[in-house]
Amino acid sequence: MASVWLHSALWLGLALLASLISIRIAVSVALIEIVVGAVAGNLVALQITDWVNFLAGFGAILLTFLAGTEIDPRIVRKHFWSSMTIGVMGFVAPYLGVLAYAHWGIGWHWPQAQIAGIALSTTSVAVVYAVMIETGFNRTEIGKIILAACFINDLGTVLALGIVFAHYDRRLLLFGAVTAAVLIILARYAPWMFRHLGARVSEPQTKFVALILLGLGGLASIAGSEAVLPAYLVGMALAPTFLSEPELPHRMRIIAFSILTPFYFLKAGALVEAHAVSAACGLIAIFLAIKMATKFLGILPLTVYHEFDSREGMYTTLLMSTGLTFGSISALFGLSNGIINQGQYTILVTAVIGSAVVPTLIAQRWFQPKFKPLPAAAAEAEAVAGEEP
Repeated sequence: MASVWLHSALWLGLALLASLISIRIAVSVALIEIVVGAVAGNLVALQITDWVNFLAGFGAILLTFLAGTEIDPRIVRKHFWSSMTIGVMGFVAPYLGVLAYAHWGIGWHWPQAQIAGIALSTTSVAVVYAVMIETGFNRTEIGKIILAACFINDLGTVLALGIVFAHYDRRLLLFGAVTAAVLIILARYAPWMFRHLGARVSEPQTKFVALILLGLGGLASIAGSEAVLPAYLVGMALAPTFLSEPELPHRMRIIAFSILTPFYFLKAGALVEAHAVSAACGLIAIFLAIKMATKFLGILPLTVYHEFDSREGMYTTLLMSTGLTFGSISALFGLSNGIINQGQYTILVTAVIGSAVVPTLIAQRWFQPKFKPLPAAAAEAEAVAGEEP
């Protein structure tokens, strides 16, 4: 038992170290946790146990759900075509580019090339949402547009993985039917239930959300899918309720960012093996470059067309070039089902992790646009400022 507590103390110590470094150098803590996890994983051989996998997985689910709650239906309707076109192109361009290179450039078999294209077509909801929360851009119009485009991009990834590799059986049909029914019921009755329960010390609202997320996640796993996939949809179904009760997502973010998501990001870094990376660093760099280049070719012209200013366009394109959750899930799916081998998995997952770090770092350092809060957020900020002595 003592080893369990010491092991957990090591993980939380690394999370604290990442937080302190993040504060010191003003870079997103999610990125620092990935780097710290990679260094620690190669220096002290971090053990990824069942309980670490559970906390990391639950962190990914909760983070994806919270990102879904930020999708403001009013902003989506107002900027539907910009979010839709950027999201669709954010999936299609890197998918085709990576697929073509993997198959015709280096001779990977067609299913292996498809896994590569799917894994590197993603946008990281986890990283983007973490950055949005830290910078406050989740309260801006550009932040809402980017989050909506992220959802559309990753929906393309999910559909591609499902259409190409899913097992079409009764379990998948049951999962789809139950998810659809839950989303309809939540959208209709959750606001009433949340108002009735109110804010309690026992947190029944948070427990209810966790129950739904874990229940649908379990059904997704039984159907051969991934537990994080329905979380975004549940978040969107509850978005109006969460937007009207800002204290509720605030409480859930505390749980997510203090305890759960550090395990997810540290684990993502710990999976990177230094010797395997050094042996294939050239190929990893090429895959990362193709992903970023195709994202830029596909998305940046659209930001000009939709009249984003230059900094907003670059910031949007760079954040849409990130990848982590669905990219690593897609690569792991290929490895678990014997489609790709361990070497190919290492190449893809390292390129995915690189895409979480490189474009986000560039975006935050050099292209962060001017903060333009939504009218409601601006009024709230002015009211708080007026109350200060």
